[in-house]
Amino acid sequence: MTFEEVLIQKPAEGAQCAGAALEEVLVSAKDNDSLTVGVYECAKVMNLDPDSVSFCVLATDEQFEWDVALQIHFTLIQSFCFDNDISIVRVSDTQRLADIVGDKAEQLEDAHCVLITNPADGSWEDPALEKLHLFCEESRRLNDWVPEISLPER
Repeated sequence: MTFEEVLIQKPAEGAQCAGAALEEVLVSAKDNDSLTVGVYECAKVMNLDPDSVSFCVLATDEQFEWDVALQIHFTLIQSFCFDNDISIVRVSDTQRLADIVGDKAEQLEDAHCVLITNPADGSWEDPALEKLHLFCEESRRLNDWVPEISLPER
C-alpha cells in the first residue's frame, strides 16, 4: 500500500486495515524472535538499545483503565517513543493481544506493552510493518499521536 492509498482511505477502513496488518506483523515478529512483551521488559530494551525498536503497541482494557501506575508507565513509554521516532499504537483488548503474542502453554500476565524489534543482522522485513508505519504517520498528520487500533476477531 502506498502513502497515497493510505491517504484516500476512510478512517474506519484505515483502522480496520491497520488491525489486520498489526496482527500479521505480531505473528511474523514472534516467529522471527523479534518481540519483547511486558512493560518492564520493554523499558529495559528501550533503555539499552532504543535503535533496535521499530514499533510499540500499548494495550489496556476496562479492568486496567484506572491503574495509575500503568498509566504512568504508558506516559513514559509514549514520551520515549516520540523522542526516538518510534511508531506507537494502542489496542483496547489486552487478552486478544496476549493470545497473539503469547505461547499456548504459558498464560501472559503482562501484555500491556509489546515492542517489535529489528534483528541485529537486519534480515527481517515485513510489508505489513510498513503499512503500520504509514498509518501512524497519517494519524500524526491528523494530530492523533497514539491511534487506537482494533485487532481482528478470531
